[in-house]
Amino acid sequence: MRAVRFHAKRDIRVEDVPEPGALTGHEILVRPRTVGICGTDLHEFVAGPIVTPSEPHPLTGARNPQILGHEFSGDVVDVGPDVRTVRPGDRVAIMPLAYCGQCYFCLRGLNHLCERMGCVGLSWAWGGMGELAIVLEYQVAVLPEGITYEQGALIEPAAVAVYGVERGRVQPGDTVLVTGGGPIGALAVLAAKAAGAAAVYLSEPNRERRAHGEKVAPTDILDPAAVDVPALLHERTGGIGVDVAIECAGTGRALDDCIRAARRAGTVVQTGLHVGPAEVHPMVWSENDLTIEGTWCYNVYDWPRIAGMVASGALPVQEIVTSRIAMDDVVPAGFEILADPQGTEVKVLVEVGAAGA
Repeated sequence: MRAVRFHAKRDIRVEDVPEPGALTGHEILVRPRTVGICGTDLHEFVAGPIVTPSEPHPLTGARNPQILGHEFSGDVVDVGPDVRTVRPGDRVAIMPLAYCGQCYFCLRGLNHLCERMGCVGLSWAWGGMGELAIVLEYQVAVLPEGITYEQGALIEPAAVAVYGVERGRVQPGDTVLVTGGGPIGALAVLAAKAAGAAAVYLSEPNRERRAHGEKVAPTDILDPAAVDVPALLHERTGGIGVDVAIECAGTGRALDDCIRAARRAGTVVQTGLHVGPAEVHPMVWSENDLTIEGTWCYNVYDWPRIAGMVASGALPVQEIVTSRIAMDDVVPAGFEILADPQGTEVKVLVEVGAAGA
């Protein structure tokens, strides 16, 4: 079968790999249909290996070369003898995290913080950018009627954004700042609106992403290279500041803007991943009685709830998509364009199987 595999920095190949073998226990064979290219995948392409394992992973045993793709949906082809919740033909979205179920955090329902956590498409034998993939029963959620494969593939990044908004405790009527107009930032804007925020501001220096943000959802788009975002937001809120600031850019400047824009006793959520250190000023946190929330992934049981939000129209995740490409074009039309800081793409989806409605 054909698959997209990460080998090394700037070395991603579309190549033939052996098909999965016989299923056991709670294993499920899935035929991926649509898969998203994630920022984590881009980090691997530009500077990897980072998350993909050079040595056997302590939970899964996987090691590079790695089939990529952890944001995906598809069809159930076959199930292991102990599977009870899905059957062949079901349309499913994949919750890609793998956890031990035995460590301190797993036993307390914090499976996303498992001490040996793995991830399909990053540290697993299979990934969504392959024509077939084996996952476990707890990793699949049946898609409701009316949800497309495209929307199903976007549940994973939407879960990241929703988790950040919920950790910020966004309430109806709140004023919210989101920094970074990439896929997670755009989804955070949609999630904040779904939570009832009265005003949502998006700060993004890239002109193409600002233009895309205006199409995703009606909101105020700010250019941090042209205006002092915190000063402007204090002015617009009568000198108070925003109730919640959600950092989705992964830069020190964006984090500092969030902290300075937040009102006293406000909340700052760090959702974007920083690949290097950032200078912070904790005295400002103390003086303003801020709550600083760090987030990692999402709750592993949230897929049905987020699928329901998508199905209801409350979370129109499909609006963030800028291109759809074939698997053979994944490097030139996907990774290389997305890795360009001045690139024109925001969210690229890869069609692995037949396009689905």
